[in-house]
Amino acid sequence: MTSRSEDSDVDQGLEQGADTGGDERPEARLARAVRAAEQALIEFEIAVETFRVEVENFSRLHHQRLGPMYARLDELEAQIAEARAARTGDPEDLRRAHEARAAVMPMPGVEELFHDWLDTDGLSPEAAAMLTERPVQPPKRVRPGEEARRLYRELARKAHPDLAREEDERKRREEFITRVNAAYARGDEGLLRELSAEWEAGPAPAEERPDESEELYARLEWLAERKDMLSALARELEESAIGAMLRMAPDDPDRLLEEIAEQLLAQVSERENELSGLVQ
Repeated sequence: MTSRSEDSDVDQGLEQGADTGGDERPEARLARAVRAAEQALIEFEIAVETFRVEVENFSRLHHQRLGPMYARLDELEAQIAEARAARTGDPEDLRRAHEARAAVMPMPGVEELFHDWLDTDGLSPEAAAMLTERPVQPPKRVRPGEEARRLYRELARKAHPDLAREEDERKRREEFITRVNAAYARGDEGLLRELSAEWEAGPAPAEERPDESEELYARLEWLAERKDMLSALARELEESAIGAMLRMAPDDPDRLLEEIAEQLLAQVSERENELSGLVQ
């Protein structure tokens, strides 16, 4: 989850651009402020992206692992309602049985049909694999392992598009970081190592040319706009249903899935016992 301190770090970096103390040339002070703001923004983006990955992985794994349990519970609820209605013949019990049965296999809407095919980067890894006949590689965990997290942060700090000054270099970095994000989402340490080696072997970054004050101010304004956009995204993630669930287990979100599964299994057992008593 992103923290308020990370958000304020970006603000501090941006505010350095207004510092006019000392004998340092204004252009040098601005250049230093830009570098500080860039680094603070990148750290903030890394925090937002890692949380976004956890939200999407939790959502996907929640559906994959717990979906059958929810379906079983729906079926048991319908059978219990139908057994009770058959016993009583009461119109209200019959209505409830009809509603419970209708809830077992509702007619899917368009969003439900394509829920597993799309994520914030477009086609999900599973959908892309199906269309290209590549093996499906769903995430194994909500939170990638520590080594994957370390490799991801290291790559993001080196290859982040916000460090580019030229449009061609920005596009190259955006394409590369998209591959890094996808590998991180799956917790693929091997691929992250390959990408790290690829980046090191790639073209050396172009030397920065000295910027005029006007360009530096424009850069600071762009960084401020980017920070505001990321802050809005972070709030949206944290306030989402899955984000709220993850806040319940910030240290071990994978364990939270296991706990929910245990609760669902207990509910399934209770409903099976209830149904057994009704049909005897």
